[in-house]
Amino acid sequence: MQRIANLLIYKDGQVLLLKKPRRNWYVAPGGKMEVGESILNSAIREFTEETNTIPINPHLKGIYTMVIEENGIQIDEWMLFTFVATNIEGTPFEETTEGILEWHAVEDLYVLPMAEGDRTNLLFAVREQGIQYGTFVYTPDFTLIKETIQQSVEGEVDNGKSAKA
Repeated sequence: MQRIANLLIYKDGQVLLLKKPRRNWYVAPGGKMEVGESILNSAIREFTEETNTIPINPHLKGIYTMVIEENGIQIDEWMLFTFVATNIEGTPFEETTEGILEWHAVEDLYVLPMAEGDRTNLLFAVREQGIQYGTFVYTPDFTLIKETIQQSVEGEVDNGKSAKA
């Protein structure tokens, strides 16, 4: 199973997002974990490679299972680990081979083009306390079929709610 780590900067009411050229969708900078690499080190490495900056004090905000189904058959699955930090060292690239880096108001997360699971996890990362856990099931073209979300704050656990897209 593939493992992906991404990292969102939330600073002064804005978030740093990467606009990917293939779909013109927005994502938090990140990418594939290397063998033996911790999820934190992966998030920092990928973020730094894609932005030319170093995140300050990142912390884990979400752990997700992403599933692609076609005609009721699972055809792909990966894990996503989402981190957030509130500052960076350095000046971000404007554009990289991965896409265009842009600062956006947090409210833009509600309307920018992106996978619906990303919208759910990025909004949680900047708006809520604790850690979110979830499973997002998509079609091959990334139409959300189903999401199941749980969250925990130290001492509390929400055992999950499921919603259909």
